[in-house]
Amino acid sequence: MNIRIKRVAPLQAGKVLAALYALLSVVLVPIMLIAALASPEGSGPPVILAILFPLLYIVMGFVSGVVGSFLYNLVAKWLGGFEVSFDEEVG
Repeated sequence: MNIRIKRVAPLQAGKVLAALYALLSVVLVPIMLIAALASPEGSGPPVILAILFPLLYIVMGFVSGVVGSFLYNLVAKWLGGFEVSFDEEVG
């Protein structure tokens, strides 16, 4: 069975990507903090950036989700969108 994805809701895509980027920042921020504290300067600007990083990452995830889905919707009108194949599970 083939299904075509013709439209993606921009606000929903933005929320989902913001949440995914937030989870990713939970992994990356501790690495950035360790690297900043191990640097010769100690706790300089890199620590401040590591604290702001999660917020910036969440905002960029939301914006890229909204803009990306908007662009996808435009292109999908012209080309028909993604085509996804599913198998029916018989059970």
